Order: sequence, then C-alpha cells, then structure tokens
Amino acid sequence: MPDAVFVNTGPYPTREGNQLHLLLDGEAAFERVCTAIETASHRLWAAITFMWPTFSFPHGRGTPLDFLNQAAERGVDIQLLFWRPDDETANLRTNAFWGAPEHLERLRHLHPRISIRWDRAHPGYCQHQKLWVVDADSADPVAFLGGLNLNPHSLASPGHHGSGQNHDLYIEMHGPAVADVQHNFVQRWNEASERDQDDGSWGQGGAADLDFPIVLPTRQGEADVQIQRTIHPNRYQDGHAPVGGHPSDIAMGERTIIAQYCRAIRLARRTIYMEHQYLEVPEVVEALHGALQRGIEVTLVLPVHPDLSPAAYTAPERRAFLEARSALGEYPNFTLVGLAGQDDAGQRHGVWIHSKLMLVDDEWGTVGSANLHRFSAFGNGELNAAFWAPQTTRAFRVELFLEHLAVDTADLDDVEALRLFHHVAQENRLKLEGEQGLWQGIVVALDITRYGIEKLSKLQ
Repeated sequence: MPDAVFVNTGPYPTREGNQLHLLLDGEAAFERVCTAIETASHRLWAAITFMWPTFSFPHGRGTPLDFLNQAAERGVDIQLLFWRPDDETANLRTNAFWGAPEHLERLRHLHPRISIRWDRAHPGYCQHQKLWVVDADSADPVAFLGGLNLNPHSLASPGHHGSGQNHDLYIEMHGPAVADVQHNFVQRWNEASERDQDDGSWGQGGAADLDFPIVLPTRQGEADVQIQRTIHPNRYQDGHAPVGGHPSDIAMGERTIIAQYCRAIRLARRTIYMEHQYLEVPEVVEALHGALQRGIEVTLVLPVHPDLSPAAYTAPERRAFLEARSALGEYPNFTLVGLAGQDDAGQRHGVWIHSKLMLVDDEWGTVGSANLHRFSAFGNGELNAAFWAPQTTRAFRVELFLEHLAVDTADLDDVEALRLFHHVAQENRLKLEGEQGLWQGIVVALDITRYGIEKLSKLQ
C-alpha cells in the first residue's frame, strides 16, 4: 500500500489489518446491525442523526428504542448520541429524536441502562455522523458506518426499489481502525453540547463521561483503513491522542474527508466510480476534470431527480460552477447515471441515491456519511472510512454492479466494468424514451448538462 494515498492532516493514523464488508441497502444493513446488537456482550454506542417515528427494524424487531430496550434489559450498556437541531435547522426536527418533551416522556418507560446525550452542530449545520459500535474495548468490536438513517424509505429490496425509496449502504468493520471510531464517539460524547442542560442527557450513564480507548482491536483482514471526519472549528476542545497517535488541535476542526476525495481523484490511474446524493463541491468537480483529461473512466451515480429546485440550476450566482459541472459531459469517458427501480405494476420509479461512496482503480475507496456539498465538506459533523484493499474494493464493485446491472462483472477488470455500466445505462435510456419495457438492470443514463432541469416524465 503506498502511504501517499491517505491524508496526513487529521488525528487518525492509517491502521493495517482490517476486515470490511459491504452492507447493501437498508434491509440487509439493519439486519446485520441488529444481529450484532443481539449478540453484544456488554456495550453499544451509536450516533444517530435522524430517527423517523415510523421506522422499525426488520423482521418484527420493533422500533429502535424498543429493540435497544430489550438489549438493555439483558445487561447491555447503551450510549446514544442524538443530534439536536438548532433554530437555523428547526425544519429538520420532524424526523429527529431531538429531546422534545414528548421524546423525554417516551424515554421514561425505557430501561435506565440506555443513556443519551444530545449534541448540536455549529449553527446552520448538522451532526450528520451515522455509526454503531458494538462491544467497544473488547478484542473484537465491530463498527458500522455509512449513510443510512433510521428511515422507513431505506428498507428497500435490492433491485426492486419502489417509489420514494432509497439506495444506501453501510460498511461493517472489524480490526484496529474500530478503535478510532470509538475515539471519535468518546470525543463527541464527552463534549456533547447539551450535556450540562437540564434536558441534555438521559439515563443512569447520561451524566458520566467515557474513557478513550487505550488498546487496538486484533487484526482481522487485509484492509488498510483511515478514519476521516469533518469537524467544524470550536465544537470540541479535548484533542486526546488516538491509540499510538498524537494529540490533535481539535479546536481547529478537521476536513480530512474532502481532502481525501480530492487526493484520491488526483491519484486515480484507471477508474473512478462514485455514488452520491449531490455533486455540489467545486473542488471535487475541478479534480474530476483533471482525471477525465488524463483518460480516467469516471462513472457518477446521482438521484434521477435531485431535491434542489430548478431555480438552483439557473441562479446567476451559481452559473460558473454549473458550467464547470456541465462540462464534465464533454468527455466521452464520463457517465452520469441514475437508478430506476420497478414496482409490482411494472412502473419505473426514480430511486433516491443516499449512499456516499467512491471506489478508485478497483483498489481503494471511501464510504461514510459525508455528502458532496458544502455542508458535509466544511461544516457538518461527518465520519468516513477511507481504505486501501484491492480484493475488498473489487468485491464492493462487483456487488454494486450486480444489483445495478443484473450482471456479474467478476470476470471484468474495472475499466471493462465501467464501460459496460456506461453501455447498459445508455441502452436503458433509449428504452425509456421508446417506452420499451425490458431493461437490463436498473441504471439509466442522465444528461449532466440538463441535470436538475430536465424532468424524465416517464419516471415517477
């Protein structure tokens, strides 16, 4: 593994000997998280941004709080960090468990071994990390991180996404890098903004700080992993050193995620595959231009219909950025794709892309909570895992493409696979426009010069 692929501006070193598994879409991901919790021996930590009132875990396990209460009743200590939106983000409180009076009333019926702290972000931003750590400080803890919220729309079956449902993912991680996910949680828990407020914590452990990890979990696999974050300046003060690392000036903040994206794109030698909710960061668009000019095959998966209003794509102050982004479409080695699932009636529906993933050269990549917009890049609280693991990265690509293309690309190299992706997406676009029913997979080509303005009326 060349040391140069990772960034050196954050607190966490590169950890060797990790094992990573892709958990594709919500049902499979939450099933695995629940299984890990059901076998937990002593501890669960989780950072949760959104928790829909209507969300339940798969296979009749009930709501998250009811399910976690069962674990607490058999002796598992549970610490949960929830985001508390401020006045600037008050419109997002509907699906956040932010400590409203009705939330606190519900908690009074739960086991006191469930402990909670609430944490605000810098005004106007979001505590957007999504993570679970089971049995922290044991020889083999497991961490889950990625983009999945506790959202009923996330519980879609692979390849059969109905209207309004999401494509998303977690990664499951074993090995030394889990200690850095633990470190991040402890740092946030101990300095959670609301910890000293009357309504800022709950449970028998809500008032107590946690200890930072002091040993690394045992080596489990072949992946080199670096935990990376976005942390706004002045959110936290205690730059306690990670295991084997050095203290950091965390009060200065951290932007290692966006630095890694730009570095990875600049170092790409053959292929870049990305799935994202947005492409709204000028630095990333500029880096993609450089990659395309070098002949790199670039495939980008975005929502068919973004959630920005058409005015956002015509506003004069955004013109320079949108022109630069649209110019990506001038390269024959660039492909913009959406996903369109099919319901039981045979109707095609645009699938909301909520995953945040990039794979480079079938060798390395990054997965986490960070979107490619200015909030995630520069102000939210975000958590990603960057990894160098050729065997694992290739397996991730094969699994994703099997869902999206309904084709096993295990016998293709990364360049051949991305070119097939491009071909199938273009063919499906022609079938969509010609109202032909038989698609290959669920991919459909989009026009980046019309993205956000063009409405594919044949997709609901």
